[in-house]
Amino acid sequence: MYHLIEETTAFIKHRIGDFVPEFGIILGTGLGKLADEVAITHQLMYANIPNFPISTVEFHTGKLIFGLLNGRRVVAMQGRLHYYEGYSMQQITFPVRVLKALGIQKLFVSNASGSLNPTILKGDLAIIDDHINLLPDNPLRGANDSRFGPRFPDMSRPYDAQLIQEGLDIAKRQSITAHRAVYVSTPGPNLETRAEYRYMRLIGGDIVGMSTVPEVIVANHMALPVFAISVVTDEGFHEDLQPVSLAEIVEVASTAEPKMTLILKELVALQR
Repeated sequence: MYHLIEETTAFIKHRIGDFVPEFGIILGTGLGKLADEVAITHQLMYANIPNFPISTVEFHTGKLIFGLLNGRRVVAMQGRLHYYEGYSMQQITFPVRVLKALGIQKLFVSNASGSLNPTILKGDLAIIDDHINLLPDNPLRGANDSRFGPRFPDMSRPYDAQLIQEGLDIAKRQSITAHRAVYVSTPGPNLETRAEYRYMRLIGGDIVGMSTVPEVIVANHMALPVFAISVVTDEGFHEDLQPVSLAEIVEVASTAEPKMTLILKELVALQR
């Protein structure tokens, strides 16, 4: 994979010139409007980038955006990749390796999730401080390339403790409800059954989604600090569970998005 990353990185650098991003941002389902806050210098469609997988999910634009967010140089993925789209774990995480090769120092990840915890309600934000991986594959499976990281990377603190605390402090200062949460990652694309929601709550989960963990594993493999924040779009802890549609999930995510955007903007500005 190393030569593919070199090829892709060289292509992007040729297009963006001397712009070196400090931070990478992955925008999840219904959360693409953060890009509107970026003073854009360059943007590239995934489809036009060599070796780059193409996002196939509705509401995921599939675009790399380079520019300034609160005065800091960022590259934002407007549209992420998911296991349920049919991609391998290596393909899903390929963009994260490219962002690191482009120069990012920290990775900020957003997603939409369902609540497993009755204290976490639809429309709340959740800052992720740990996860449970229920995906059937791992992006590090296969031969390890030591140029990326070690064969057996430590995952005792997959999310950066300082970034978590700074995010929680910003939320408190802005009177935004933001919980500290354990994220459960599932393959999708179907939503969970009542029994599955109960199971995930019993094993220690607070929220559940279909993304994030592969990118976080790879970021840790490369010693890249991670901050992850989730917009809670539905509640899976009710025994009389009601059907939910993607349109409803996106609507709730879009409504809560300004709160997430505010936290990310302030958090990026705080970094040294």
